[in-house]
Amino acid sequence: MEKLQQFNTISTLIKEAKQKAYHAVNKELVTLYWQVGEYISQQVEKKAWGKSVVKELSEFINHTEPNIVGFSPQNIWRMKQFYETYKDSPKLSAMLREISWTSNTIIFSRCKNFEERTFYLKLVLKERWSSRELERQIDSSYFERVMIGNSKISNLPKQLPQDITDSFKDTYVVELLNLPEQHSEKDLKKSIAQNISKFLLEFGRDFAFMGEEYALQVGNQDFAIDLVFYNRSLNCMVAIELKIEKFKPEHLGQLNFYLEALDRDIRKPHENPSIGILLCKGKDDTVVEYALSRSLSPTLVADYQTKLPDKKLLQAKWEEILNNLQSL
Repeated sequence: MEKLQQFNTISTLIKEAKQKAYHAVNKELVTLYWQVGEYISQQVEKKAWGKSVVKELSEFINHTEPNIVGFSPQNIWRMKQFYETYKDSPKLSAMLREISWTSNTIIFSRCKNFEERTFYLKLVLKERWSSRELERQIDSSYFERVMIGNSKISNLPKQLPQDITDSFKDTYVVELLNLPEQHSEKDLKKSIAQNISKFLLEFGRDFAFMGEEYALQVGNQDFAIDLVFYNRSLNCMVAIELKIEKFKPEHLGQLNFYLEALDRDIRKPHENPSIGILLCKGKDDTVVEYALSRSLSPTLVADYQTKLPDKKLLQAKWEEILNNLQSL
């Protein structure tokens, strides 16, 4: 047994070394692509180079450096676009070199502005998303859903010592759970509990699962919260109540009761006040805003969707909010 532990120690050292080597190679590769992109951008700006020259360059590299991949004409033009996208953003330079070239190309080619690109760069580093997961999150309008959620945080009481900006969304997409369109709250809870790793992809790495049907005792009565998580960065518990119907103001009363019980009986002295999320299947924003304005507890109301949302609709919704804020 002792020998096996020793072998595992060596195996861990090998894995760590491989990971460090990968990061070092990736940094050099992204730096190389930046330098190539800068050079080509300058040549094009001088009108010295065009598509035909870049094609010749690609053929030259493939002939003289047959073991080097990634220098197709299309990828060379991406290097130029990469440089031109970030040349005026020196603060992002370190982040660009920490993520893969594939993830970089996805972000600078699919995101529309500096704010959105910065948002996804930070998230890829924080959540350690693969390029495939990054594409899924962009397809699900992750940025727009968080921004819309942020715009509604101002409706909550300012009693929280922790900053909850960028921590929650207006809509959660649970298509990875493969739920049928018609399902019960029991089906939803069961599917989440059985696929907690997939569910956490939507919530983020800072969320740790504490349990389902989380038991509470108040007086002589027993109660159960649908789902309870702990958020490490916010240093607080997050209670989630699931409703397969549209939001009703009375739903808040139940969740506020649970939050009060958590903070009185479960929360430790060093932890921040608990936060509640009421996850409904569809909601009327006017009713939700009115209900929240009189809520004494830090509770957010969001909906969930079993399919990827319409990205154009969410983009339009976020742009409408931005326009309204700018007109104030």
